[in-house]
Amino acid sequence: MMFRMRLAAATVLAVLIAGCAGTTAVTPSASPVATSTVTATTAPTASSATATQATTAAISCTAPAQPLVELTEGPYYKANPPQNATLRTAGVAGTPLTLTGYVVSTSCQPIAGAKLDFWQADGNGNYDNSGYTLRGWQLTDANGAYRLETVIPGLYPGRTEHIHFKVTVNGKTYTSQLFFPGVSQNEGDSIYSSRMLVTLNTSTSPVTGTFTFVVNTA
Repeated sequence: MMFRMRLAAATVLAVLIAGCAGTTAVTPSASPVATSTVTATTAPTASSATATQATTAAISCTAPAQPLVELTEGPYYKANPPQNATLRTAGVAGTPLTLTGYVVSTSCQPIAGAKLDFWQADGNGNYDNSGYTLRGWQLTDANGAYRLETVIPGLYPGRTEHIHFKVTVNGKTYTSQLFFPGVSQNEGDSIYSSRMLVTLNTSTSPVTGTFTFVVNTA
């Protein structure tokens, strides 16, 4: 009897051992779970798109660079213009112009946050003295770049084509004017300076121009 009981117990134990041996335990892997790093790409905002377009060209500057030539403000400046980089609006006379470039120091270092204040006549040589058409200011982006949407100004008695501007850096304001190449009235304009000529490409639509404003920040 005792023998049979021992035999039965041994049989049960053998079955349990066999059952345990047939079970495969699933344990966490010692190796870390592989992950992928995804670089998010966001759609550019209007401001970032503008900045990107303005910074496509390399800075044209060789240190030490000559600072811009300061010229007269003229009689048509109006205080408190709006912040606006798109001066060209529907119905404004003149050939469309996109002007881009940078504000840099004489060591050719780009200056972020420089204030550029532009005002000008339309394509017929007329200023808006009652409102703020073709008047506005903007700040350079993190790369020191700016972009101005405007028109090529027209002639009026005694003056060649020109765009007025003020650039303010670190609280100091420089006032001058930009001019256009190939205009016969340039030499007859007593204010004209060849150092303030825009580089112009008339084969594009709109016409494109570039100019680097160099300021003495020392």
